[in-house]
Amino acid sequence: MSSPEWRAIEALQPPRLETLFAQDAGRVARFGVDVAGLHFDWSKTHLTTEAVAAFEALAKAQNLSGKREALFRGEVINQTEGRAAEHTAERGEGAPDSVARAGMLHARMRALIDAIEMEALGPIAHILHIGIGGSALGPDLLIDALGRDEDRYEVAVVSNVDGCALEEAFARFDPTATLLVIASKTFTTTETLLNATSALEWMREGGVEDAYGRVVALTAAPDSALEWGVDETRILPFAESVGGRYSLWSSIGFPAALALGWEAFEELLEGAGEMDRHFRLAAAHENAPMLAAFADLFYTQVKGAQTRAIFAYDERLRLLPSYLQQLEMESNGKSVGADGQPIGRATAPVTWGGVGTDAQHAVFQLLHQGTQLIPVEFVAVAEPGDALADEHHRQLLLNCFAQGAALMKGRANEADPARAYPGDRPSATILIEALDPRSLGALIAFYEQRTFVNAVLLGINPFDQFGVELGKEMAKVAVQGGLDFDPSTTDLIQRALG
Repeated sequence: MSSPEWRAIEALQPPRLETLFAQDAGRVARFGVDVAGLHFDWSKTHLTTEAVAAFEALAKAQNLSGKREALFRGEVINQTEGRAAEHTAERGEGAPDSVARAGMLHARMRALIDAIEMEALGPIAHILHIGIGGSALGPDLLIDALGRDEDRYEVAVVSNVDGCALEEAFARFDPTATLLVIASKTFTTTETLLNATSALEWMREGGVEDAYGRVVALTAAPDSALEWGVDETRILPFAESVGGRYSLWSSIGFPAALALGWEAFEELLEGAGEMDRHFRLAAAHENAPMLAAFADLFYTQVKGAQTRAIFAYDERLRLLPSYLQQLEMESNGKSVGADGQPIGRATAPVTWGGVGTDAQHAVFQLLHQGTQLIPVEFVAVAEPGDALADEHHRQLLLNCFAQGAALMKGRANEADPARAYPGDRPSATILIEALDPRSLGALIAFYEQRTFVNAVLLGINPFDQFGVELGKEMAKVAVQGGLDFDPSTTDLIQRALG
């Protein structure tokens, strides 16, 4: 049975969005937050002061403030795996011992970067970063978003075990000028190690006598990397308590720090730390991650929304929806709570999205006129990232803002229902002043803490991911030829592999 707090939330019946604006001249300010160079606007959602109060009551009942402090103090909050979640310590916000340890590991990473820049490993022009999941998505996002004007190194991030992905990098790179970076928390990930082995072979065939001398390992299991053959001086550890999808702040961010420069990496950490402090100290009604989570839960729990769409109106953030898919769905895509009991209500919606304005001509038909309610999030940057005529950026931003307005307002047309728009469809907008390491760090940290708030209010442990294990285990056994599959799967294997 729902708790009194959940029943109060489920009873919320706010009016249409246009009515909310008509009733409250201060709505834009009331549901806007500015922090770390980011402006958050939830005024075009159905949040009201009554709704925020109801969610605050739920947050109190779920001890959000206590669990938030436990997160930052480095307590064991990942109960199923018996460890802390110390990604915030990597950016200076955590238990003093954990912050100090992270600082030492960062110093080790910087020392290796300095050595590479001084050509201690020989001339390096290319960085081939191999990982999967959180070991690849974070570095890929950072480099794609911030490194377009950098010419320090050419970087390829390869995650897919499909050989086509690796061959694409091989075709671009000179093996004698390539640094191979292997990222794996356990250093046992099958796909990553197969890709790494093939990359080493390519380097040897390309004339690199000591291929292992050009390998850097990023891992929480340094002994396994050492056993695999990586020299101890080129193993960059990170704490076991840093989860994969929260790990770009650790040595997993090495290729980004190398490609963008150490100063940029430090600014990334500082921006994330600023968001952490905001999350820790700001009151709920002006706390960006908390307000976002309140809106998320209103739409999943009250309105039955099953998906949430994110559209980046900036080409540099094209990988953001993919990054958030893992962060949100791997964290909160659970059906049992932290206590091991069924949750009994909807949990994480499906996170998806794309890049504006491309998406307007592909999926916005459903958003405006489809039968499903899909909360939309727009992410835009006020300062252009290109040197073309201002009209490009002006049209880009106006398209972004007009879509939110159209989703809310709609348009009646009794004479021609095919041209009618129901309106009252929610959207939030995140407007970034300028896309730089500090603002991107704050943005990613915002999404992390938003995910955490959603988890606490639902009673979920967001720091385990057992759902990804079964398929991996079966695939591993299948590779070894030791598993009897169902008739359909057996037939497919025989057809494709003989």
